Amino acid sequence: MSASLGLGIYRCRDVARAAAMAAAAGADWIDTAPNYAQGQAERALAPVLARQPELKMSTKVGFLAPGSRGLALRAGVVAPGTAEAGHCLSPRYVGWQVERSRRVLGRVPEVTFIHNPEHGCRREAMTDRLYLAFLTLEEACQAGLIRGYGVATWSGFSSGLFDVPLLVELAVKAGGPRHHLRAIQLPLSVVNLSPIAQALDGVGVLADAQAAELEVFASAPLHGGAVPDLVTPELAELIRPGSSPAEAGLAVVASTPGVRRVLVSTDNPQHWSEATTVIGQPALPLDTLRKVTDVLGT
Repeated sequence: MSASLGLGIYRCRDVARAAAMAAAAGADWIDTAPNYAQGQAERALAPVLARQPELKMSTKVGFLAPGSRGLALRAGVVAPGTAEAGHCLSPRYVGWQVERSRRVLGRVPEVTFIHNPEHGCRREAMTDRLYLAFLTLEEACQAGLIRGYGVATWSGFSSGLFDVPLLVELAVKAGGPRHHLRAIQLPLSVVNLSPIAQALDGVGVLADAQAAELEVFASAPLHGGAVPDLVTPELAELIRPGSSPAEAGLAVVASTPGVRRVLVSTDNPQHWSEATTVIGQPALPLDTLRKVTDVLGT
């Protein structure tokens, strides 16, 4: 596969165990966020990062974990109503969270993703919201608090709220031609099949990201466990003979043109081993991917 395997912390029940397991198995990337694991994910991850300096990692900014809302209020970076809503991308909050994540993690993140910028945002306000966040993150890059930034979204691309050309335009406006926009993260699976089908035709978000030299992180490749129920044994055999439905679904995502890294969220060693095996195999032929999109539709 051209894609690499990374650990996504989102659904991990034991963050430290999952990170140690992934690192021991040779993973080179961990993706987290301040609000994961009831707000304890970054703190639980820090000792593993200290022991594994070769591990790269990304975190996010946007959601306020319940335990950090009081801290943000006392710091004066959010208003009470915003803290209660649990999501904020104001420049003051973004800057504060970036510094806090740096202290908690004990590490400068390779990428800090703006987390679901579509959350609670009116369509007409989206461009300004992204631009102001990009400005703040460019300042954080200049200060050495982060190395780059990106956008992690569940529905921003699919709903048409923004696209890659707009993100690049705003990054250039915020940081000039040497801006620090580095990556996008979005759900890709046989459930979220449209971006995969578009990529096979050389269009859509994945093709745009590839043209802009942005890394694509595929989140939720098994769609929270729904993929094994959707992929029949017959379809799994079509995708890759001898594969389980989960392995076949993962192979589709990892073989998609433009995907740089697939994030699997598990603290189960067997599941991680199976994912590692899938990623280590050759990419599926494009003809096979087209058959999958024909069978499942988009």
